[in-house]
Amino acid sequence: MAAKGRLGKLSGHLKNSYTKREQPSISLLSNKGDEGVEISSSPVHLNDEYHTLLTHEAVQFVASLVRRFDNQVSEMLNQRQLKKLHFKKTNELPDFLDTTTTHRFWQISPIPQRLRDRRIDLGDITPANTELFKRALNSSACGIQTDLDDGHCPTWSNQLKGLYNIYQFVHGHMSGVPTIANAPLMILRPRAWNMLEHNVMIDGKVIPGPLFDFGLHIFHNGRKMLEGGDGPFLYLSKLESHLEVRLWNDIFTWAEEQLGMPFGSIKACILIESILASFELEQILFEIRDHCAGINCGMWDYSASFINTFGHRKEFILPDRKKYVSMDKQYLKSYLELVIKTCHAHGCHATGGMVPVILPQNDQHKCHQIIQNVCRVKLKEIQAGADGFLVFDLDLIPPLQQMWKQSVPSVNQLHVLRKDVNVLAKDLLTLPKGGFTLDGLCSNISVGILFIQAWLQGKGSFILNGCVEDSATAEISRSQIWQAVRHQCVLEDDSRKVTRALVGDLIHRITGELTSQSKSDVEKEQIKVSSQLLEELVFSREFPLFITTYLYENHIFIEYKKGRNNHFIV
Repeated sequence: MAAKGRLGKLSGHLKNSYTKREQPSISLLSNKGDEGVEISSSPVHLNDEYHTLLTHEAVQFVASLVRRFDNQVSEMLNQRQLKKLHFKKTNELPDFLDTTTTHRFWQISPIPQRLRDRRIDLGDITPANTELFKRALNSSACGIQTDLDDGHCPTWSNQLKGLYNIYQFVHGHMSGVPTIANAPLMILRPRAWNMLEHNVMIDGKVIPGPLFDFGLHIFHNGRKMLEGGDGPFLYLSKLESHLEVRLWNDIFTWAEEQLGMPFGSIKACILIESILASFELEQILFEIRDHCAGINCGMWDYSASFINTFGHRKEFILPDRKKYVSMDKQYLKSYLELVIKTCHAHGCHATGGMVPVILPQNDQHKCHQIIQNVCRVKLKEIQAGADGFLVFDLDLIPPLQQMWKQSVPSVNQLHVLRKDVNVLAKDLLTLPKGGFTLDGLCSNISVGILFIQAWLQGKGSFILNGCVEDSATAEISRSQIWQAVRHQCVLEDDSRKVTRALVGDLIHRITGELTSQSKSDVEKEQIKVSSQLLEELVFSREFPLFITTYLYENHIFIEYKKGRNNHFIV
């Protein structure tokens, strides 16, 4: 039976076998002065959060923001698809844009004092997890990637709770944490452009998720953060061209004008997670030069973008990521060096990716070995000229801070211009040689299933084999499975082809193993649903562009968000 058919039956089973909870209604906010705005009602346990955030003035600001930029967002997303269709139809490859139009001898606007030290940020910290958020705020990290994207699951409850916790912290109402001036720098990562916010409709259309996140945050917190020089600062993810960055720059300028903030108050660090964006670094920085907080590199989303863009081409088969993919490989080494060279030439920071490792609590010898290995890997980025990187485990902060102090006496390496670097298009486009292994395939399947299960539980990340896994690792995992099936890749272990039958058998086997480890009937059912959704993803005829979009738009997840069955708790 096809995966879709099984899902339909399973969906019916879920609805019939468990007591339904009342679905949140849609409230027309005509009493707030705008009949074109419809917002889902508050989850029962979040009334205070709902009414604190969604005031009349805040709703009007978000509505104005959406009406001003919604058409441009739609056009930008259309252009994304047209560009990828062009590469698919013509088999052309991207190349660097002409840099003469940007006048190469320019610098970004001065970096605020609190942004000058970016050596260690915490990554994937969802503000919806109050305990985790508080621990991060009490840490000695330079900054916190306060995450509504990769490490976060965008349920209505999570969006409200996360944005409310940010509000409480910024305004000094959160207990047990330092003041904003004494805490690590809070840097919001809103959702990427591929995500919508289903709980808000304006003029008959569901709105872009990042406009909801940014709009409420900047309205409630922007001026307060600006007062003490503590922001507002952002991470912007999954941007694919300088024109997409121009759109964000226009949004920042508009928001500053509306809120009476000086031009250039908002600063953003751009995550380069697309192979196409790596050919436009110069133009990207130029577009956001007045609102720039640097560029960050992300290995797994960046690697997945090759499959997203060129997955139909055999010459772009990405081999087993566990065995053959690391920052030492040419395509990633060139990417990092080009980011560092471009950023430092224009006076802004270049930071590396996140260390996903979780240190063991009861094995000091193993803990020491892991720290040594992490330091060895990250020291290479420091030696390349990087200004910082991210970690997830707070216990990694002290040893990595010590490594920084021993390696670099200053708070950044903007003086390291890397004039020795000369990256060509082929350097960025040359993937490592290698094949697929059974272990790697099974690992990708496990990550895919468990990530989807985490989303069904309202979580954006989970721990597996001593590492945090989020949507970035789920993205590369399901992408590699899809690509291996599409091209009938051969396993190194026993020369079997990676077929639908083989992957289906492995999914069935791993589902059984995970089900046997589940602690409740609810978890067992979640694993079964997750495996069916993974099958839909990896056996799809056309490559689903983002796993998060696919899940967020899927009827199973929509039912979960709305609380229509008690398998899944909003």
